[in-house]
Formats: sequence, structure tokens, C-alpha cells
Amino acid sequence: MPTDTIAPSLQRSKRFATIALVLAVLAWLALMVAAKLLPEYVWLIHILMLSAEAGVVGGLADWYAITVLFRNPFGKLPIPKFLRDHTEIIPRNKARIAESMGRFVQENFLSPQIVSRTLADTDLSLAAGHWLANPQNNTQVMQVIQQSVPKIFEFVGQEQISGFIQSNSVQWVKNTQINHLASEMLRAVLENDFHQDVLQRGLDLAHEWMINHPEKTQDITRNLFKEMGVWKLAKGASWIGIDVQQRSIDSVIGRVEAMLADPDHPWRLKIEESANVIMLELADENSQTSQRLNQSKNALLDSPQVLNFISGAVAILCDAIKNDLEQANSGIAENIRIAIQQVGQNIISNPSVRELLNTRLSSIAVDLSDQYSEKIILFISERIHEWDSREMIDKIENEVGGDLHMIRVNGVVVGAFIGMVLGIIRAIVEYWL
Repeated sequence: MPTDTIAPSLQRSKRFATIALVLAVLAWLALMVAAKLLPEYVWLIHILMLSAEAGVVGGLADWYAITVLFRNPFGKLPIPKFLRDHTEIIPRNKARIAESMGRFVQENFLSPQIVSRTLADTDLSLAAGHWLANPQNNTQVMQVIQQSVPKIFEFVGQEQISGFIQSNSVQWVKNTQINHLASEMLRAVLENDFHQDVLQRGLDLAHEWMINHPEKTQDITRNLFKEMGVWKLAKGASWIGIDVQQRSIDSVIGRVEAMLADPDHPWRLKIEESANVIMLELADENSQTSQRLNQSKNALLDSPQVLNFISGAVAILCDAIKNDLEQANSGIAENIRIAIQQVGQNIISNPSVRELLNTRLSSIAVDLSDQYSEKIILFISERIHEWDSREMIDKIENEVGGDLHMIRVNGVVVGAFIGMVLGIIRAIVEYWL
């Protein structure tokens, strides 16, 4: 392993382990010499010598046990096969380690049962609400939007990218039959009686406008009569006391007032009936209504003037948004921040919404874990398989090697203590016998 990639804790542990082993060896050698020089204390020296020997044995045994995890300490020496087969344990079992790690992640983190149980004990929506409502957090979100969106617009605005997106989006719209979408939108309007609200509001506005703007109403009817070629006839009728123009206006106002007063007015029912017919025709892609709608859509997309207008409008809109977001006091960004904060506050204050969100989020998370856990495990396993053995050893040894090499220090210390105890026991036995 290159020196500059070794973790400091690993270097320190290796140094301590080596020092401990060297001290044990030096003590053992010194005690052997002392036994010759001090025969009158040989019984005590033997006890200490046995302690040093046991420390050396313990340190060397632990060094061997730790070393064979990562590499073959014998090199090219001819050793029995059963010894060689139990060296380089981690590199030899890389495939099994990869599989085991993948299964561990799956069984303990990604299984649907674990995900479901974990989410059941967690109010995710409440945590999300508090996070969004925190001014510091929604300000960070706003800053990310301010930094990223202008860059996205700048990238998309490049001529080649813009042309690529435009050509592909136009082709996609051409290939999409919009009659079904229009039918479903119309169905949603009719089933929720939204059309009644729109019609009521429109009639209210028309009635109010005609009452408050009689001159402009007369101008409109005059122009209509002229376009229809009956203006001279209406003007002539006024000479004999028949004001055709005002009667027409009064008739229209009367019709509007009648429709306002009667929800079951025949004109209202006719409008609703026509809308239902159109909805059913749009649901059939072979109907004339559907074909005309799709043909009109394609004709618009084939028009260079329409495409240029859309491209220009989009470019102007993107530039306006980009320029606003690049300002320190961006109005769009501030509105987004306020909206995010309000969403968070609304989530916090609405338990029923939180309960629904938690249920949906939990269901989605369980489905995702069920569908993709195997792929995630496969990815983890494949990534470990792709690791170079040297790279894998470096990673593992850097992470846990420090603790492993401290075991060598423990081996020397514990071995020395056990040797001392055995030496004392031997001395006592020899003394009594």
C-alpha cells in the first residue's frame, strides 16, 4: 500500500504493534543473557523470560492472523497447500463478500418489510413540513433555484440545443393524438359542473357590461347590422318609430337575464348537451371531430409563423425569468420561498393531509424497495466485483486495519501476562516439589 494512502490511525497502530513486538524480543534476549550472568536470580529471570517468550509468541501469532486476512506472508516460499489456501482470505473471497454485503443491505435496509416498519414509526410529512417551514431551509432551496435555473436556461437557450429541443418537441406533439386528452379534460369540466360556474360568471360579466356600457353596446350592434347588411333596414324602421337596434339589445339582455335566473334554461341545456356530444366524439379517434382537431393541431405545427411565435415567446419568457432570478432581490425567488414556507406550514397544521401523505409515501417507498432492491444489490455486488484486489485491501485495511493492528499490541501484552502467570505457577510447583 502506498505510504501516502495509509490512514494516520493505521500508521500509528502499526508503529505501536511493531514497537511492542520488538520490546518483547529484546526483553527475551536480555533475560537469556541475564540468566547466565545472575545465576542466583535464575528462578525470577525464568519467570520473566517465560513472560517475554509468551509476549513474542502472542505478538507473532496475531501478526500472522491479521496478515493472512489481506495477503500471503510466505511469499513464494514452498509451504503446504492447506496453509497457502488459508492466506489472502479477503481477496480470495471477494465474490462471497460482495454477495454477502449486497444481501446484508437488502435484508437490513431495503426489504419491503423493513421499509414499511421504519416508515410506520416515522411521520415523514411532519418532518418535511417542519423542514420546509424553516426559513433557513426554504432560503437554501430558493438559493439553489436561483443558482441552477439560470444556468439551465442558458444551456437550453444555446442555438443547437434550442433547435434540438424544438424539433423533437414538435415531432412529439405531432405524433400525439390530443383528442383523448381534450375529451378527458372536457369530461372533468362537465362532471364537476365547472362549466356551469364558468357560464354563470360569463353571463354575469356580459350582463353587467351591457348595462353599464350602453353606448358601446349600441356601437357593437350597429357594426353587426352593417356586417349583416341590414343596417339600412333597421335605420329605416326607426323612421316609423321602431328602434330595431335597441330592441335587439333589449332582447339579448333579456335572454342573458333569463339564462342567469334559470339553471335549467334551454340554452344552458343545449350548451351542456353540445359539450357532451363533443366529449364523446373526441373519445373516438376515428370521429370527424377528433380528426379535425388533430389536423388543426398538425397544421399549426407546420406553420413557420406559429413556430416562430412560440419560440420567440418561450425565449422571451425564459430570458425574463433568468434575468429576474439573477437579481439579488428576485421577486420570483422570493415568491417561491414564500410558497415553500406556506406549503410547510400547511402540512404541519393539517393532520389529515399528513396522514394521507404518509400513507402514499410509505406505499411508494415500499413499492420502490420491492421493485429496485434487487437492482441496487446487484449494483453493489458488481461494483465490489470490479474492485481491484489491491484497491479493496487498501480500502478495508484503511478502515479497520488500525483496530486490527492494535490486536497485535494486545497479543504481546496478554501473552506476556499469561506467560508470567504460567511461570509463577511453574516456580511454585518446582519449589514445593
